Amino acid sequence: MKKQQLPTLASTFAHALDAMGQGVTARMAVALSGGLDSSALLHLAHAWAREHGAALHAFHVHHGLSPNADAWQAHCEQACAALGVPFAARRVQLDQRDGTGTEAAARKARYAALGGMCREHGATLLLTAHHLDDQAETVLLQLLRGSGPAGLSGMDAANVAPGLLDHEALVMARPLLSASRPQLEAYVAGHGIAYVTDESNSDPRFARNALRHQVMPALEQAFPGFQQRFARSAAHAQSAQRLLTEIAQQDLAACLDGDCLDIGKLRLLSQDRSYNLLRHWFGTRQLRMPSAAWLSEMLTQLLEARYDAQLLVTHPDCHVRRHRDRLYLTPKLADLAGSREDRFDQSPGQDFVWQGEASLAFPAYGGVLHFDVADTGFAPDWLRGQALVIEFRRGGERLKLAANRSTRSLKYHYQECGIPAWERGRLPVVRTAADVLFAAGLGMDCRHVSAGTGERIALRWESV
Repeated sequence: MKKQQLPTLASTFAHALDAMGQGVTARMAVALSGGLDSSALLHLAHAWAREHGAALHAFHVHHGLSPNADAWQAHCEQACAALGVPFAARRVQLDQRDGTGTEAAARKARYAALGGMCREHGATLLLTAHHLDDQAETVLLQLLRGSGPAGLSGMDAANVAPGLLDHEALVMARPLLSASRPQLEAYVAGHGIAYVTDESNSDPRFARNALRHQVMPALEQAFPGFQQRFARSAAHAQSAQRLLTEIAQQDLAACLDGDCLDIGKLRLLSQDRSYNLLRHWFGTRQLRMPSAAWLSEMLTQLLEARYDAQLLVTHPDCHVRRHRDRLYLTPKLADLAGSREDRFDQSPGQDFVWQGEASLAFPAYGGVLHFDVADTGFAPDWLRGQALVIEFRRGGERLKLAANRSTRSLKYHYQECGIPAWERGRLPVVRTAADVLFAAGLGMDCRHVSAGTGERIALRWESV
C-alpha cells in the first residue's frame, strides 16, 4: 500500500485560500509582526498571490511597548521591499482604562489598527499566522477561565469580526490553523527567512506565555500530539455553539419587542435557554459577555421583581433596566451639569431669551433646542418677549397638550406615553416664570399655542 504523503505548509496554505474563492482573495493583506510565524505567512502569501494574480499588502502595528519596536518595524519594511510587497505600518497607544490588562489592550488596539489599514488600502481579506499550537493554547486558556462552548470553540479558520476589526466587510482568515509550530520552523529554516524575536514572548507573567513555556511542554511529553485532539474538541464546541446560536436567534425573535425584551415571554423559557438568549442578546449589541454568576443574579432580580419595579443592574458596558415588564439595555450616560439628581429644591435652571435663532445648544442639559417654523406654535413676537428658562423638572409641573385634553402633571403624561423613568430625568422643560411652555418628549402647552395666517414657532428638543 502506498504511504499517504503528508500535506506541506504551502499546500495547507493553498487549500485554505482556494476554499475561500477568488472574490475574497483578490485583495489580501498579511498581519506582519516580523516574528517567525508571520514571516512564514508573508512568504507563503507572496508566492500564492503571484501565482494567482492577487493583490497583496503587509500591515504592521507598532505598539511601542518594546525598545526594539522601531527595529522590528524597519525589519518588516525591508522584508516586504525585498519581495515587492506594499507595506504600511501604524502606531497605537494602549487604552487600559477598562482594567483588562496589557495583553487584552494590545490585542484590541492591534486589530483595530489592522482593520483601519485594510479599509484604507481596500483589502477584503486579512491573513493572520495563527497555527495549531496557538489553537491549543487558546482552548486551554479558555478552559482555565471556565469558559463555555463559545470560548472552548477556539479560533475559526475564517470569520467576520466587525466589533474587533472595526470593519464590516473584512474577512479575517487563519490559513495555517491546521499547521504545527514545528512545520513553520522547518519552512523558515528551509527558505532562509529572517525574522525577529519579541522578548516579551518569554515573560511568564503573561498567561499565554506561561502556558507556552511551562504547561504545553509537559503536555507534549505526557500526551504527544495533544494539539490535534484539542483542535478536534474545539471543532465539537464550534458545532455545539452553532446550535446554541440558532436556538438563541429563535428565542430572541420570539421575545423581542422593538428594542427591548418581553419579560413575560422570557419567563416561559427554561433557565438555560434564558441564559443562552441573554448572552446572544449581549453579543448582538457588541457588549462584553457577562459572567455566569452576574447573569444568574441579574436574571433572578429581573424575574422576581414586581411588575412596576424600576430595576437597574449595572454592567461594565451598559445599564440593564426593567420598565413595565420589559427589559432594556441602555448606555451609561455622563451626568449632565444641569441635573439635580431629583433634588427638587435646587437648580433654578438656565435663563435665556430667544432672539430668532433656528436653534440653541444647551450642553448642560444634553441637547439642542430647535425653533422650527410651523403652522401651529408660538407667535414669534410673543416668544421673543418672554424671559425663558430651561431646566429639568422639579415636580408638580403641569401641561395641557391639546384643547380637548385635561391639564395633567408631567409625571402623568410621561407614564401615559410609556417614557421610562431614566429617560424622563434627561428631558428638560422650557418655561416662563408662570407656566411650562414645552416639555421634551411630550410637546408644547396648547394654552400658549395658536394657528393662524402668520408664521408660528414650534419647539423641538434633540438630545446629543
